[in-house]
Amino acid sequence: MRFFGTTWFARGGGYALRRVAVSAGSLAAAVGACFVLRFAFEGLEIAKAGSFVGVLFIVMFAVCSAIAFRKTWESFTKRPADPARDESLRSLKAIGFIGSLTAYFLRSLAEAPGEGLRRGEYETAVTQYERRRTARTRNPAARKGKRGRGPNRK
Repeated sequence: MRFFGTTWFARGGGYALRRVAVSAGSLAAAVGACFVLRFAFEGLEIAKAGSFVGVLFIVMFAVCSAIAFRKTWESFTKRPADPARDESLRSLKAIGFIGSLTAYFLRSLAEAPGEGLRRGEYETAVTQYERRRTARTRNPAARKGKRGRGPNRK
């Protein structure tokens, strides 16, 4: 939602162009991140750290990316049940940044990431507001008259 402002709401103001730009940007960032990891892995090979460290490096980034992908994808559809637990996974999601970028890319193909969640929250808020507003607009004097306490009853 960061790159869309309020254009996601009415889907105007260059919404489609922004979605294309965000998709391309997140894909380019993910590809660039893969190159950075490749250079880091080559640094391990140059340092002759050993095959165990290389495998550990690959497994760590794969697991962290998978967890980051899942958590990022879930954040587009629902609010976290436990925000403190989600906050504790911040470093893990930073390590698995490729997974987060991939989730952002895939979600931006369908909608602005987080649009469905925010649109649902907005519609719920509007419904609640309308319900409260209609409850207040009734004529309280007419209601008192029906109960026997109004000005028309003696």
